[in-house]
Amino acid sequence: MGAPQILVPDNAGIHNSSDYATRLEKEKTYRDLSTVIVCPTRGMIPARIVQSWQGLIRPMNQKVLGPIFMENMEVGEAYNQVIKMILENPDLASFKFLLTLEEDNAPPADGLIKLYEHIDQYDAVGGLYWTKGESGQPMCYGNPDMMPLNFIPQIPATDTVTPCNGLGMGFTLFRMEMFKDSRFEYGNWFKTKQEVVPGGGAQVFTQDLWFFQKAHEFGYKVACDARVKVGHYDAANQLMW
Repeated sequence: MGAPQILVPDNAGIHNSSDYATRLEKEKTYRDLSTVIVCPTRGMIPARIVQSWQGLIRPMNQKVLGPIFMENMEVGEAYNQVIKMILENPDLASFKFLLTLEEDNAPPADGLIKLYEHIDQYDAVGGLYWTKGESGQPMCYGNPDMMPLNFIPQIPATDTVTPCNGLGMGFTLFRMEMFKDSRFEYGNWFKTKQEVVPGGGAQVFTQDLWFFQKAHEFGYKVACDARVKVGHYDAANQLMW
């Protein structure tokens, strides 16, 4: 039973305010946000990570499928195989976005909704997380305005979107159209590269930075959304960095 009160008719509703259209436009929940979520795994995902995924808010009445797991595969090959499977599946090939998770990353509940907000301006947008340890670095790589192309960790602007050259794959939203671009080698979007180039010295790329280097060459734009603060979990020590 509630407190004594006098009730004056007022059925306008909180969400019926004059700014409702602006809010929906920002969140883009009225558009096709069909998304496939994928995650490479060794088959042992910590409970704290699963818990964060379960709390992830998905856009209402939209097709958001997954996570689809790629188990016990080299990480670059895992992404290649699952993307190939998606593009060759008639039910999945029409999905608009790909969201990558990794088994030690804990996104905030509203993280996916926030990533959608800036996907019109960029081809890939990721949440902000740091490498593990006391001297951790932000996984927001390279200033697009600096040449030559590099993947030096950048200082992300607080609670805003920072253009960059590359991201980690722990919580990143990609336009699916990127993987249909014939300039990429089909089925080999991601490569782990370790080689010595005559006259160029040693070159080492993780699978994600290989992809982002190619994406930059093809004119794609990438950004890190520092509003989306993603945890990086050290399961052995039970620390969230």
